Amino acid sequence: MSINVYLNWFTTDEQFPFFIQYGGHDEDMQLHKHIDFCELVIVLNGHATHIVNNEASFIKKGNVFVINGATQHAYKDPYDFKICNIMFKPDMLKYAGPDLRASQGFQALFILEPLYRHLHPYESKLNIPLSNLEHVASVISDMIDEYHHRHQGYQTMLASRFMELAVYLSRLYEHQDQGVESNLMHLANAVSYIEDHYLEPVTLEEIADKSRISVRHLNRIFRAYYQTSPMAYLQRLRLERACILLKQTNLSITEISYECGYNDSN
Repeated sequence: MSINVYLNWFTTDEQFPFFIQYGGHDEDMQLHKHIDFCELVIVLNGHATHIVNNEASFIKKGNVFVINGATQHAYKDPYDFKICNIMFKPDMLKYAGPDLRASQGFQALFILEPLYRHLHPYESKLNIPLSNLEHVASVISDMIDEYHHRHQGYQTMLASRFMELAVYLSRLYEHQDQGVESNLMHLANAVSYIEDHYLEPVTLEEIADKSRISVRHLNRIFRAYYQTSPMAYLQRLRLERACILLKQTNLSITEISYECGYNDSN
C-alpha cells in the first residue's frame, strides 16, 4: 500500500518551498508518492533496491535520479545506504535559464526521465564518477549548512546553488552514453534544439535531422512523452514568449510576431 507524502511534512515555509537533508535507511522504506513536489536523489554511499511503481532496480553510490509527484517509489534491502534528498516544487525548474533548458542533459535528467519513469518500467539514471561525486558532495554540504543556519539571503543562495548543481549534473549526464535509453536521448536532442531555436524559422524535418531520427519516429516518441507534437510544443514556446513581450514591451503585434519567429503577420 502506498502513502501520500506532502512537502509541508518537511517545511512549512510557503515563501520558499524547498528542503534538503541527508537521508539514511537501515530498513525497508514504505512505497510512497510525492503529491506536490519533486525529489532529486543523490546516492552518497552504499546501495539498495529501488522500487519504482512496483519495478525493482539496483542503485548504488554515485547514482542520481529525479522522482516526480506522480511516481510511487520505495527503497528495499539497504546496505550502508546514505543519500541526499532535495525536495522542491516543479516551478523551481523555471528558474533555469534558456541555455540550461536547451541542454540535452537537463532535459533528460530533470524533465524526461521522471516522466518516462512514471509511465514505463525504466532503470536509466545518472552514474557519477567518484571524482565528480566528491564535488557534488561538497556542494550538498554547503547547501545543507546554508539551509540550517539561515543567514540573510539564504533563500537566494540555496536557489543559486541548486541551479549550480543542476548545471553540473546536466553536464555529467550529457557525457554519459552507456545505459541511457535511446529514445530518451533522441527526444532530449529534439527538445534541446527546439528550446534553442524556437524564435527562428524551424521545420519539423530540421528538428528530426538534428535528433538523428525520422520525422515519423520523432512524432511518435514526442507524443508518447508530451502528448503533443513537436511543432505544437514549439508554438507554445513562441506564444509564451509573445505574452511576455506584450506585457513587458511597447512593441506592436507585428513586431512581436517577427520577434517570436512568425514571419507571417497573420
